[in-house]
Parts: sequence; structure tokens; C-alpha cells
Amino acid sequence: MTDTATRYLYLARHGEASEDETTLTESGRRQAVLLGERLRNTPLSAIHHGPLPRAQQTAQLISAQLDAVPLHQSELAGDYVPYLPAKEELPPDSADAMLNFLAQVPEEERNRGPALAREALAEFTGPVDGDRPRHELVVTHNFLIGWLIRAALDAPEWRWMGLNHSNAALTAIRYAPGRPSSVLFHNDMRHLPAELRWTGFPPELHI
Repeated sequence: MTDTATRYLYLARHGEASEDETTLTESGRRQAVLLGERLRNTPLSAIHHGPLPRAQQTAQLISAQLDAVPLHQSELAGDYVPYLPAKEELPPDSADAMLNFLAQVPEEERNRGPALAREALAEFTGPVDGDRPRHELVVTHNFLIGWLIRAALDAPEWRWMGLNHSNAALTAIRYAPGRPSSVLFHNDMRHLPAELRWTGFPPELHI
């Protein structure tokens, strides 16, 4: 029988992006550097990131603060809709609003997303082979972070919606053999000064 060990999965949304999303803002670059500094004492074996510039640049800036942690670009860490719910799955009082939101997402993201999301679960979650814990970082986008959190909590598949993540905030999930997955913390911004926190959230939700 193959031994298995605990996987620690760290999830980070990209830093604040420019209006056209082609690059990070100066604040976004600072956010990424500070997140990298926070992770210096974490024994990361890899940084996975999505292909879009805002995720790629964030991962590169984080990596520059660390000691030779390899970067891996992955479509699985991209920006896509992970699950398309039917109306009857959703709470009656919010179903229409949620479906209207999804209808605004480009059709390509809606169509290819569910298959990528299933692959992301297989690739990034669960205990790992071997006898040593593995620590990995995925630099990605709101939708995938919500999808992986809801899976860790065994929540309904539609519940990836409504889980928001600030730019360059950090979430950690533990997958230990023989134990349920555990969300250790979510949307943690302690590495960011006050002026760099809560970006990516509507102003009325800044706390």
C-alpha cells in the first residue's frame, strides 16, 4: 500500500490589476511582494499560477522573494466558471440574481470551466503520495478559490458563488490522510498594510 502524507494548499488571488487587466497596478505589485515575504518561512515545493498576466505577474513577484521555488503555469489555475447550477439548485430568493450574474460571464469561460474545475480538484487537493507533507501555492482568481473552499467544506457545488477573496490575500487548506479536509484560514490579509487591504471587494464591504 502506498503511504500518503498531508498536503497544505495555499490559495492566493492575484494582486490588484489595471483597469484593462493586462498588468498589475503599483499597489498590486506591492501586495505580491509582501505576500512573498510572508511566505518565506513556508516550505513551498511549487507555485502554480494561471496563464493570465495578473496571475502570472503576481506569482513571479512572490517567487522573487523566495528561495528557488519552481513556478508552474497551469490552465487549471485560470479564470473560469467552475460549475453552472440549475435554477432549482439555488436558493429561491437569490436564484435569478445568481443566474443573471453567470449570464454575463463570457460563454467560453462558462463552457470550458466545469471540466477544468474537476481537473483542478484532482490536481490540487487531497493527501499526497509519500511520507513527507507537501506545501503548494496556487495563484489564481476568485472563482477557483471559492470552488476549492466549497469542496473542502463539502458544500453544494453551486456554493462557490458568494465566496470572495481580496487581492493577494491568503487561504490555507489542509488535506490530511484519514481526516476531513480543513480550511485553516481564509482571506487572511495580515501581511498587507491597511491601505492595501480589501482591494477587489466593493467599497461597501471594506472592513
